[in-house]
Amino acid sequence: MRKPLPALLAAGLAAAAFTTSTQALAYGAGDFFARLGVAKVAPKSDNGELNLAGLDPSLSSYGVNVEDDTGFAFTLGYRFHDNVGVELLAALPFKHDFQVDGVTGGSTKHLPPTLTVQYYPLGGTAALVQPYVGVGVNYTRFSSEKTDIGLDLDLSSSWGAAGQVGVDLLINDNWALNAAAWYIDIDTDAKIEGVDVGTIKIDPLVVMGGISYRF
Repeated sequence: MRKPLPALLAAGLAAAAFTTSTQALAYGAGDFFARLGVAKVAPKSDNGELNLAGLDPSLSSYGVNVEDDTGFAFTLGYRFHDNVGVELLAALPFKHDFQVDGVTGGSTKHLPPTLTVQYYPLGGTAALVQPYVGVGVNYTRFSSEKTDIGLDLDLSSSWGAAGQVGVDLLINDNWALNAAAWYIDIDTDAKIEGVDVGTIKIDPLVVMGGISYRF
């Protein structure tokens, strides 16, 4: 039975609209994107020991505990293939309080830019859930180091590996909800009053939730 022309036109328009929508939502090569959110930097529980005997022979080695901090973070990225892209994590400086057991406390600020190469298993499709994983490198620069007892503290910059998992939950062609986590290898050599006292192993888990915009 032959379909009436209006029905055929309606079916054709619906198919065209669906195809256009699918192409518009396709998530892949050529996309630039920015993500903005709140990130928690949670150092691992055992941050190493500092040997203070070089400062005073009556002193020995003492454990270090570095506390969490939360702040705004953002990323910029580009997809040069449907399934592969790069992303740079940046943030305002994070501030961490720390304790050297039984000796002193203090604080430091740091900037942890992290560049990752990412793989998107559902890239190039219109799937509204777009997970990804990434591996890369981190550079961390420390500043504003201080101790509660007034001793001069210097923390060296750190280079280390980074791993990432994340997911975008697409809202429309441009906007998405985003959640991501990074594990970052951050070790810094510490000097107090110019004396080498050991290495602080921060190695944080960074968890971020926010929004994503692609353009």
